Amino acid sequence: MKKLVLALMVFATINLLADDINLWKKSTLNEILKRGELRACLDPGYMPFEMKDKKGRIIGYDIDFGKKMAKEMGVKFTPVSTAWDGIIAALITGKCDIIMSAMTITQQRNLKINFADPYVVIGQTVLIDKNLEGKIKEAKDLDKPGYTIVTKLGVTGEIVARKFFQNAKVITFETEADAAAEVLNGKAHAFIYDQPYNILFMTDKGKGKLVHLDTPLTYEPLGWAIRKGDPDFLNWLNNFLRQTKEDKLVDFHGKLNKKWLQDTDWLKRVQ
Repeated sequence: MKKLVLALMVFATINLLADDINLWKKSTLNEILKRGELRACLDPGYMPFEMKDKKGRIIGYDIDFGKKMAKEMGVKFTPVSTAWDGIIAALITGKCDIIMSAMTITQQRNLKINFADPYVVIGQTVLIDKNLEGKIKEAKDLDKPGYTIVTKLGVTGEIVARKFFQNAKVITFETEADAAAEVLNGKAHAFIYDQPYNILFMTDKGKGKLVHLDTPLTYEPLGWAIRKGDPDFLNWLNNFLRQTKEDKLVDFHGKLNKKWLQDTDWLKRVQ
């Protein structure tokens, strides 16, 4: 009996070790290290997180974070330009290892993919035609027939627009730039989108032409997305994020926020 119990214990231990080995083989982190390359899906049209400079190079907040991440892994960083409406499918089918594209963590998306802890928290705000200044004092004043609200297709801005403005007309566009241009050109009354983008838009094209209703309508944590069933990669990402936030000596997180979310010098590189 003792020999049988011992044999069963050995068999169970071998199976556990085999499971661990199989999990490690399937780990995205292990694949990245073997390949020597971290591939990140992103949609390069969302300032200041990812955009193209005058030379066509992808730059931005997420790019710098990705390069830092790759450096800590000892691999090279490769951004994979991907249309927003297909970015989750691209991750799931293995075209990239991670989504680093200022993606809002939502319960609906979380059904398909996993998220690391938030690295930035934002909210949706509204830009309105300057002619409406005084008449529209807060976002809810726009929820009336006769008003047209624009935003980008397939983002949380669209979800919020349809939820908050059920009596107004909501129109979506392929890019945030096209949507905002509708308000600039007098073809729409308001544009709803992420707060960082709207703040930057008001320092440039919207200055003197639009009014920013800057009270966020939502709480939106942004997170890196990975495929489900990958605890190794998720653990590494959360530890990496915690280190970048808490290491005040290096202060990588603080410097990154100042470079992309507070200063606007980088605008000269993309105009």
